[in-house]
Amino acid sequence: MALTKYTLGELLVRNAENNENLQYGVSDVRGVLNTKGISNTKADLNGRDLKKFLVVRPGGFVFNHRVHDKLGLGYNTTEETYIFTNDYVAFYVKSKVKETILLPEYLYIWFLRPEFDRYMLFKTYGSATLFFSWDNMCELEIELPDITIQREFVNIYKSMVANQKSYENGLEDLKLLCDGYIEDLRRKMPCKKIGPYLKESNQRNDAGLEVDAVRGLSTTKEMIPTKADMSGVSLSNYKVVEPRQIAYVPDTSRRGDKISLGFNNTSEPFLVSSISIVFGTNLDFLIPEYLMLFLTRPEFDRYARFNSWGSARETFDWSEMQNIQIPIPDIKIQKAIAEIFTVYNTRKRINEQLKAQIKDICPILIRGSWEEGKAK
Repeated sequence: MALTKYTLGELLVRNAENNENLQYGVSDVRGVLNTKGISNTKADLNGRDLKKFLVVRPGGFVFNHRVHDKLGLGYNTTEETYIFTNDYVAFYVKSKVKETILLPEYLYIWFLRPEFDRYMLFKTYGSATLFFSWDNMCELEIELPDITIQREFVNIYKSMVANQKSYENGLEDLKLLCDGYIEDLRRKMPCKKIGPYLKESNQRNDAGLEVDAVRGLSTTKEMIPTKADMSGVSLSNYKVVEPRQIAYVPDTSRRGDKISLGFNNTSEPFLVSSISIVFGTNLDFLIPEYLMLFLTRPEFDRYARFNSWGSARETFDWSEMQNIQIPIPDIKIQKAIAEIFTVYNTRKRINEQLKAQIKDICPILIRGSWEEGKAK
């Protein structure tokens, strides 16, 4: 049985349903990700007319026609109905074809491939801003195997996602356990300023570490490979972050009310920008893994923003960091709690790897379905 070629315009129907009765409110507003997912919106909704927002029911697709290097697109796999800005484009697989010609889940896997984004970029138009229109979407061609073969490969994808979600749910249980221990300590122990147990470090890159040692500090409280263009940049003035040291960017003005911070939990030294503040702890009284439990909580971000000072640029300086107060129990208790947090972070990294592997396998699933379709 050969593959059958279609244009997406033959298989899709645009969705123009809006929220005119205000059945859905601010809590139902969502955005799309260029990783092909749906997320809580970061947009300022003050004064926005939600009547004009698009309603996307379970099984619906939505995309942002303004393009960067990838297309922001989402597929509603939940049982909930969401609303999106009417600047987006929403659509469904036609009801008469979704059980006989094209499964929506199969189409979603097709969208997840990097090949789709590359082809989409070829179809975009515009100068300062690139656009990918509904007409462009309809012009795309797709080769489809029989619906039974689609269902076979969709089931493989669903099984992988279910396993990843199960692993992710266990993550949240660990996080709740850590938070529970912290709240219990805060009720039972007096809080102390951490300043006496911290030591700032201004060590510069006199050891000649290379550009692969440079790290950025994220608002998710991680050290990540830098995204900055390092061509021609001298690293001599960069600060060294030794293993078990913490670094943060004091500027809190332009980071969505969060502070950029990271902990070197490896055995290798890293480099961070000279604007960062680097510090360690007195390991006899306060271990950094325990301190990180507090620095990764939303409460810390709110505290840092409230205690940031300045006019054009607000900063959470070193003296304010030293004024933070937390319960400081016996070092054995700190280590026990920190070990749970370390397991949580390890499993969190594994979970991110699982999600990346699922996305990486999407081209393989589509290619496998084509080969099986051609063989039958």
